[in-house]
Amino acid sequence: MKKVLTKFKNLLIYKKEMHKDRRGYLLELFNKKDFKFNVVLNYISCSKKNTLRGLHFQRKFQQKKLITVLKGEILDVCVDLRKNSKTFGKSFLLTLSDKNSISLLIPKGFAHGFCVLSNYAIMHYVCSEKRYQEYEECLNWNDKDLKIKWPNKKFVLSDRDKKGSSFFYFKNNIKTL
Repeated sequence: MKKVLTKFKNLLIYKKEMHKDRRGYLLELFNKKDFKFNVVLNYISCSKKNTLRGLHFQRKFQQKKLITVLKGEILDVCVDLRKNSKTFGKSFLLTLSDKNSISLLIPKGFAHGFCVLSNYAIMHYVCSEKRYQEYEECLNWNDKDLKIKWPNKKFVLSDRDKKGSSFFYFKNNIKTL
């Protein structure tokens, strides 16, 4: 497994070795020695083409997440919400797929979202903290201040994701992340 640094502190890309033969493949998704965090939650998510989920975060009990696509392709988006970070308010975009064997380690203090580029996508999440609905927040996916270059403008969204807060509201009303 090869670790690749990004310009965002502690936001890391992992290029994994896929062991293929005529029967199929084997891919290691998580090894505690490489990621050094306690796994509290393990999710699998399946979404249809043009689904957009996010941009989600928990204001308390923030989660470190390891994201891997098991089938299909997504555009993964992370927004740095750490007020003391050099990259505060900046977005990081990366295509993840079952073909490129890449996982993304998202540190605490980021909003996370993605859109599905293939007919469907099956994703695996490993999280360092459980989900607390009372602390969940959502940023507006198409907020002008975030300047995210989504591949299109028409997405399938949940009611919650349609009502995300503006980044302006976040930076002026949330004390710290």
